[in-house]
Amino acid sequence: MPHADGTNGPNGAENTESTESTDGGARQIRWIARGERRVHSSRWLNVSVADVELPDGRVIEHHFVRAPGAAITAVVDDRRRVLMLYRHRFVADLWGWELSGGLVDDQEDPAVTAAREVAEETGYRVWGLERLVTFQPMAGMVDSPHHVFLAEKAELIGPPTEETEAQDMRWVPLAEAARLLHSGKVLTSGTAIGLLAVLRRFDGEAQFPERQAPDG
Repeated sequence: MPHADGTNGPNGAENTESTESTDGGARQIRWIARGERRVHSSRWLNVSVADVELPDGRVIEHHFVRAPGAAITAVVDDRRRVLMLYRHRFVADLWGWELSGGLVDDQEDPAVTAAREVAEETGYRVWGLERLVTFQPMAGMVDSPHHVFLAEKAELIGPPTEETEAQDMRWVPLAEAARLLHSGKVLTSGTAIGLLAVLRRFDGEAQFPERQAPDG
């Protein structure tokens, strides 16, 4: 029901199904970089500090990272299983299940990266890749576009050539992959978003276990 000011939501916000901007020509709530300086650089990433003007006119320093993009692939076979790797991430000192993926080389097509990484990490050749989604995993502080692909055509061409990447490799049924995601055994954003996209694609597999109500 509309509010007295003619809007439909709290604080005068209009409820709408559209995801397009609704600023109506009003002042944009936008942060504007007035300059930046690099404080660290390597082949893997650049760390910079920007002078950022906020919408209220204040200027602050904001640290951020620019890094190469990444390509991640959900390889799904005709039995509706997804190829996953169990590996350790030393930065967080955690173990978890992941889709195959890696960094995009300069000027490289992310689909080429995706296919190469699958071959190196799993020993499977994939083709006919379909892009599912491109996203920024931590857009407030890191610029690193992540591209997620689906591959439904794969053949084993040999053992993985990257022998230090993973502890285990398995074809995981999609229903089990949903349980891994729900239980916190999937750690990386690329794998989480990739699995959600795949589970949504193969309707009926995206059933998550119901959460148990806390005791008492």
